[in-house]
Amino acid sequence: MSAGSAFPAGRAKWGVMTEPRYVTRLRGWVATLPPTLVDGALAALVLAAQLWPFVSADNPWGRPWHWWGYTVVVAAAIPLIWRRRAPVAVLLGVLVPTGCYDFVDEVVRQPIWYGSLVAFYTVAAHSARWIRRLMFVVTISGGLLVVGSSETALRGIVLFVAAYAIGRAAAASRAHTAALEERAAQLAREREAEAERAAERERARIARDMHDILAHAVSVMVVQAEAGPVAVAAAPDRAVAAFDAIAAAGRDAMDQLRRMLNVLKEEQGPRGPQPTIAALPALAEQVRAAGVRVTCSTSGEPGALSPDAEVAAYRIAQEALTNIVKHAGAARAAISLAWQDHALMIDITDDGGSAASGRDQELPSGGNGLIGIRERAAACGGSAVAGPREDGPGFRVRVVLPLAAS
Repeated sequence: MSAGSAFPAGRAKWGVMTEPRYVTRLRGWVATLPPTLVDGALAALVLAAQLWPFVSADNPWGRPWHWWGYTVVVAAAIPLIWRRRAPVAVLLGVLVPTGCYDFVDEVVRQPIWYGSLVAFYTVAAHSARWIRRLMFVVTISGGLLVVGSSETALRGIVLFVAAYAIGRAAAASRAHTAALEERAAQLAREREAEAERAAERERARIARDMHDILAHAVSVMVVQAEAGPVAVAAAPDRAVAAFDAIAAAGRDAMDQLRRMLNVLKEEQGPRGPQPTIAALPALAEQVRAAGVRVTCSTSGEPGALSPDAEVAAYRIAQEALTNIVKHAGAARAAISLAWQDHALMIDITDDGGSAASGRDQELPSGGNGLIGIRERAAACGGSAVAGPREDGPGFRVRVVLPLAAS
């Protein structure tokens, strides 16, 4: 192959290296620059590398090098400015002058191949498959037409195959990076969606808590307020107790609401714990003040509930007792806690209404109170059923909550 052919006449050394950190940083910085600026700098570098032999090489002719050599070198480097805009056109625009370098004898004996390799790499990295393969055949075939020797042809083929392989590796790396970025964006969107769902669940939980607190307190206060006028005339002491119960129910509701609203504030403030199973006797006492005799009993060896289940047990009992005060017309109610090996069973019964027979049924879909009981139990991995009592008049709510160890 002649010195001006598309294939280089020099030697190629191959090795495997790990990219240094400063090279990675340099590549990242270059990626932030405008592509036209980067390609222009690359074209200037190729031009300088191929003009340098005109300055450093010995001139056997005794006169300046022929202008043809300078023209070909410039023509093979300038198109690289547009290499990413039109890869195929730039490759052809570089290969044609490169193959014409040896038309004149009075030029530097050098291979004009830097621009060809850069342009061929660009085609491999940015063009479609059929275009890449077509230009591969054109480039190799064109180089073989002006080959000077079999050794030169072999070196040229190796270098252009290497340029093609590096171009494909660069394209694969970009595709992999784009896939990772898309995956990261997808994960970020999923995290945002999950955070929004968690916020929705938290808002629903807070709404249920506020419903339970207000419904219970208002029900107790309404019952006491209705009984107050009658008690004032008949039993003043009972009237005083009724007003005390109204005040106590209001204060308790305000305290619970204040703790809940403090949690919603952005700034840190004093926070109190949510009521749990330990507060059930106090809850029963509030309902007794409303005129319903409530008993609270426990059986079995107490186990460990999760914090959510502790709060859910209290809120479920609160909602069930609120329904008894508002709707049942009952004189007695009972809260029974039965600790089992893997669960806590809560039975809340009353003697209101008429006797009814039949099995427990799943909580009906109507009524916000019963829906709240079902959702609270399900959120803790438990279950809830409700229905008329089998052993006499009244209603029963049965809830099963798993222990923390389960």
